[in-house]
Amino acid sequence: MKALKTAVCAAALVGASAFSAAADGHATTKLRIQTHFSQETLSGQMAGKYIDDIQAMSNGEIEVEMFYASSVVKSAETFDAAATGILDCDMTGGAYQTGKNPAFQFTGDLMGGYTNPYQQMAWLLHADGRAAVDKLYKQHGMSFVGWWIPGPESLASTRPIRGVADFKDWKFRSPPGLATKVFANLGASPIVMDFNEIFTALETGIIDGADAANLTNNIGLGLYDIAKHTNYPGFHSMPADHLACRTDVWEAMPAHHRRIMEVAMDSLALHNATINEVKNAQNAVKLQAEGVNLYTWNEEELGKFRDAVKKGWEEFATTPEAKELLGSHVAFLQGIGAMSE
Repeated sequence: MKALKTAVCAAALVGASAFSAAADGHATTKLRIQTHFSQETLSGQMAGKYIDDIQAMSNGEIEVEMFYASSVVKSAETFDAAATGILDCDMTGGAYQTGKNPAFQFTGDLMGGYTNPYQQMAWLLHADGRAAVDKLYKQHGMSFVGWWIPGPESLASTRPIRGVADFKDWKFRSPPGLATKVFANLGASPIVMDFNEIFTALETGIIDGADAANLTNNIGLGLYDIAKHTNYPGFHSMPADHLACRTDVWEAMPAHHRRIMEVAMDSLALHNATINEVKNAQNAVKLQAEGVNLYTWNEEELGKFRDAVKKGWEEFATTPEAKELLGSHVAFLQGIGAMSE
């Protein structure tokens, strides 16, 4: 927190506006954006593609200074760093902000609610999900721009993870939020830590495993160099990474710049989901050949996990905003036949 305050003061001294008019009369938007992904991971590369897209589509009117691997502030502090002026936009995920309001959990990861990223994007695009998420973000000085969803994640573990029973006393890196409650109820010991601390924690035995990312990004993080057990296909989590910008910056931008960034996010979502689907399938074959154990859970074990998730939803939705967002998701899932009444 001390580092965050120091950075706030530094940002205040800079005092540069994100929006200005160039000498030739064209609008110019300059943004500082941080993501928790490193440039080496597939998601980091996709973030780079997004930046290239918006700069090209705006004919250079949108300029971005991109910070990878949480190089300015820790991942969970990115939202506040953008809201207070250290950065302009946050490209991490809403679930990092559950300490502000548990509703943020339902702006990023329903943990087993959706089967694939296309269902979850359908809620955002066709069930007023974008407006619902933005309503919450606006309460905290931020504006929601869009989602990109790599798809179901796979756990990385130094111990077998064949079913729910294997979670007993399993120490693992967990993101903040609902995941800690669900896995703790199943007997695991979740430890919340920053994304970039996972490898060292695994290497030193502080944790037995990690809820980090999908197969492809786990490989990019080097987790399977140490953890020789994983699950595929993923089932436990499918977080949506977001782009959110400070509201005063967002609203000062020309309308066509905002539209470019929104449409480019929807394009990123499609490219991201499809490339991850291909890469994960290819990497599943590769990992097996390298001696990593891949576990596919049967319906009985998946049912036990889903029961824990539904219980976790009810325990976690403790504010009006959380109940409203969860209700919107559940109504949509029931409406498309993906969840029983």
